Amino acid sequence: MDYEDGTTPEETTTVGTPVRQIAVFLQNRAGALLSVVRLLGEHHVIVLGISVQDSIDATVVRMILSDPDLVETLFIERGIPYSTTEVVVLELVEGASGLAGCLRALLNAETNIHFIYPILTQPNGRPALALCLEDNEFGKSVLLKEGFKLIYQEDLSR
Repeated sequence: MDYEDGTTPEETTTVGTPVRQIAVFLQNRAGALLSVVRLLGEHHVIVLGISVQDSIDATVVRMILSDPDLVETLFIERGIPYSTTEVVVLELVEGASGLAGCLRALLNAETNIHFIYPILTQPNGRPALALCLEDNEFGKSVLLKEGFKLIYQEDLSR
């Protein structure tokens, strides 16, 4: 299987800086998410992926960002509670290596997905997914073996 850019899975980068997701904990209050997004925008940080899990008391916002190091500094300076987690980000291509192929590969490898959400931007013009797996390193090896192209922080922070 070749990618649209003419590379094969064997020719793609298999190492890089892992993508770090930042989860911010917000009060369930009107405008709380907007305040965080504005803060990021004021510092030229782009939200590349986002997932919101809401409850009555609080909201957890998971984000893939163009500059996670800067955001950690901003959140520490402002006392905004957050956590970081490494996630696996992969490109989806049509056919066998699409979403169903990804899920099938992980099922066959008997590894669990803790959460999954789409990336808002399309690196290389293709859709992408962020996944948190029970064992990210094992999941990466499974997905690479199945021909998926992984995306690293360098690919997102251009």
